[in-house]
Amino acid sequence: MSLVDSLNKVLWKPLLHASVWATRTPARHRYAGRALERLLGGLTVSLKAAKTQADVGSVAREWQRMMPSRGMVPIVEETATTVVAEIHAVCPYRGSGNVAGCFRMMEYDRKMLETIGGELVVLRSQAEPGVSVCQVALRRKGADLSDLTPAHLRAGGTATAG
Repeated sequence: MSLVDSLNKVLWKPLLHASVWATRTPARHRYAGRALERLLGGLTVSLKAAKTQADVGSVAREWQRMMPSRGMVPIVEETATTVVAEIHAVCPYRGSGNVAGCFRMMEYDRKMLETIGGELVVLRSQAEPGVSVCQVALRRKGADLSDLTPAHLRAGGTATAG
């Protein structure tokens, strides 16, 4: 295992908890969370030497490669335009009902994906009561996302970039 992978595994949980603190409210996100998530996403892209990918399947596998473990984010469905993956890591937002906080925290993944040529929509969030695995849809950057209903809207929450 490389030094980068070892550090990623050791730092994953502490950074995840810092991310939750910084994204819990819109005000924290505005002043600290968005910058923290984008910094961590950019750092991950850099440390993992991520490259822009040509198709959505390759984007999904590159995103998966940047995680501490591929098993943490298994791909469950793949078409020519969309890859559906699950996030199995236990999220500190699990069961909290703060689906908007989850949306804000996913800025980390949005930063990584925009760098490698993709976009992400959270379809189901662990923040929803009774949900133990997040489900995300990945598409190529700039693709139409209008047929995907984000969890923070479906679950009745609101999320602002603020």
